[in-house]
Amino acid sequence: MSDSRKTQTTSYLAPAQALYQMLMAPIDAELQARKINNLVFITDSGLRSLPLAALHDGKGFLVERFSIGMMPSLSLTDTRLGNVKNSQILAMGASKFTQQEPLPAVPQEINSISNLWKGKTFINESFTLANLKSQRQQQPFGIIHLATHAEFRSGALSNSYIQLSDTQLRLDQIRQLGWSNPPVELLVLSACRTALGDQEAELGFAGLAVKAGVKSAMASLWAVSDQGTLFLMTDFYQQLKTAPMKAEALRRAQLSLLYGQATKDSPQKSSEPGEETIAKSLSHPYYWASFTMVGSPW
Repeated sequence: MSDSRKTQTTSYLAPAQALYQMLMAPIDAELQARKINNLVFITDSGLRSLPLAALHDGKGFLVERFSIGMMPSLSLTDTRLGNVKNSQILAMGASKFTQQEPLPAVPQEINSISNLWKGKTFINESFTLANLKSQRQQQPFGIIHLATHAEFRSGALSNSYIQLSDTQLRLDQIRQLGWSNPPVELLVLSACRTALGDQEAELGFAGLAVKAGVKSAMASLWAVSDQGTLFLMTDFYQQLKTAPMKAEALRRAQLSLLYGQATKDSPQKSSEPGEETIAKSLSHPYYWASFTMVGSPW
């Protein structure tokens, strides 16, 4: 499902249905009897990179029935209810790089978010490690959104990073950012492979962020589409205003892509010529199933 070359195929269906039969079918009747609508998975190694939203029961995807989250462990998760709707956002990103491919949709993504949510935005040259630290110290932003490249590599934590304009934010630096005092309600890593980890760094950047005091982190399992991410992120922040929990806001945004309804400005209404056609082309799980809510789903 992480291969963009297969977005015109349904090659994902056989494994998605087989995994559903193994993981979900045995408890399906009980979930229905209890009227469960949110699932949180605490998975073992080998299962943490599964796009659980895309499991398929033969009729539809799991995300069509449940909002879905993942936890590194229950004891390390801050399950206290907060009110993310009152939080301001610190949104930062980069579209130009010296040694990596450009991300032309990032300025649009940051701009769309700033139109939907109160806070501050910084792009390219102002997206520095010093600025990231100082802005959060000056104001306790409840939401931090980082749109850029990232790379997860096995081995030492310092091998993995999120790309800023002036440096790389390494995995072993996350605890030094002070995101636990006061706790960041939601960290959104709009970057590639930020929810992918190994036994040394469970659930990648998102898992480490949760362990460092962030209540919830939204991150990706593979190299996501720049254009698809723009649509999903814009819709996610629109949904976050009214959804009863963060994981449900993500679910609604994923369904908007799945059903071809997402646009850069509104979950329902297209605003630019050709935008509706683009939205309809993003229904394959490659575009929406990568993003995962790690930590508290509330």
